[in-house]
Amino acid sequence: MLVILAEFPVFHSRLSATVFPKPDEPSIESPMKSLALLITTCCVLFLANECVARQVVNDKPNILLIMVDDLGKEWVSCYGADDVTTPNIDALAKGGIKFHNAWSMPQCTPTRVTLLTGQYPWRTGWVNHWDVPRWGVGYFDWREYPTFAQVMKSAGYVTCAVGKWQINDFRLEPQAMKKHGFDDWCLWTGWESENPPSGKRYWDPYINTPEGSRTYPGKFGPDIYTDYLIEFMKQHRTEPMCLYFPMALTHGPLVQPPGEPEATTKKAKHKAMVRYTDLLVGRLVKSLEDLGIRDRTVVIFTTDNGTSKGVLGTIDGIKPSGGKSSKFEGGVSQPFIVNCPGMVPEGVEVDALTDFTDLLPTLADLGGAQLPNGVVLDGATIAPIIRGKTNESTRQWIMALGHGAGKLDADGICGTSPFVSRVLRDKRWKVWVNTKGKIEQLYDMTADPLERTNLLPLTQGANTEMSEAYEKFRRVIASQPSTDARPRYAPRPANRWDKKPG
Repeated sequence: MLVILAEFPVFHSRLSATVFPKPDEPSIESPMKSLALLITTCCVLFLANECVARQVVNDKPNILLIMVDDLGKEWVSCYGADDVTTPNIDALAKGGIKFHNAWSMPQCTPTRVTLLTGQYPWRTGWVNHWDVPRWGVGYFDWREYPTFAQVMKSAGYVTCAVGKWQINDFRLEPQAMKKHGFDDWCLWTGWESENPPSGKRYWDPYINTPEGSRTYPGKFGPDIYTDYLIEFMKQHRTEPMCLYFPMALTHGPLVQPPGEPEATTKKAKHKAMVRYTDLLVGRLVKSLEDLGIRDRTVVIFTTDNGTSKGVLGTIDGIKPSGGKSSKFEGGVSQPFIVNCPGMVPEGVEVDALTDFTDLLPTLADLGGAQLPNGVVLDGATIAPIIRGKTNESTRQWIMALGHGAGKLDADGICGTSPFVSRVLRDKRWKVWVNTKGKIEQLYDMTADPLERTNLLPLTQGANTEMSEAYEKFRRVIASQPSTDARPRYAPRPANRWDKKPG
């Protein structure tokens, strides 16, 4: 086909002379032959153009973004986990880049909205967790918040999401995913009030696809999500794909995954679920290899927040300083691995600063997409690191905020306080900021990674670097609004299950 394209001008002129002869040159072709030749020509040109379009499309890398639920670094063996091995995740790190300073938000909803939008929770208003299908009232409104899926679709990507969603009620918004920019989906949408079967995400899961919601008796949800994604990859392997897999694993309830009936205690079930997470990562990578698209697929592996308190693991015998819902490193500093053979350098570890606001601009950069118009983004691309051009990001600091459940007042959903507490850090220093916008804790993360010694208040003659760090973070906080935004969504009629203020 490329040969045809190379000779297209000559080929076209010859066809034109035959099918459309000059007025003074009588045609030697019959009308029917001329028509047949014209149709053949059109078909050839159409196929040639299709080939060019497909060749251009295939120059774009696929993206597979995997985000595990409730799993800290202390449960990933390439980060030093004591009690489990994760060989498939480790292989991604060995063949790619492992980040050490990648921050999520401390809890589910703030993390997911941040990742989807490239904006901090204080800007979007989703500063606390809100279980939309169970509590109702508000929801993640596609009219208010452009997602990375919409951005990637604008660059010619096909998009799919599988796993856990929880920020829309699909009974009320059955086409929410399509409106958010996803062409296809297979999701546990969250526990829907007044619908008991919907509480199951693992065994006998209640799952929504474009055909609607139903229970899958005797099936294990994570297998269904994974199988669905693999089938989508098979159908679209010649197109650029942006694939989002926010896993249901390893969030509670703790269960026995397939093949581990001996896991009966709480800790044993959790370890088994971690192993099954790793197994599914391996299945996805193997599928990419089988489809012949492994070397043009950027795989990003991360988690939405730290481990739940009851099942914290250890690294070198030490538990993290905190887990899920915590602003300690164990709650916000996540495993973050990027892998793509031939594109991403192998066996690299970086301490570059990045947080989940960076994901949308990074995906756009990798896919050649335009950033959304009229939207202020808080993140910056880390694609130069992913491509091996540098080991540093442009970030001078990263931020995390948002733990606990949101509140309701007469105007709808709001944060637990007008200005929710937050943490910021650079490579050495970390500060904790209270609900008054005041820095109340300062830690030297090089000397005190478990955040045990608060260096405030600064004393007379305090370390110059310490004082400069304090002032830098104070200026960052001063540049942000003193009151966080509220979630934006179009009001809808009340439902029986809507949570009431108070």
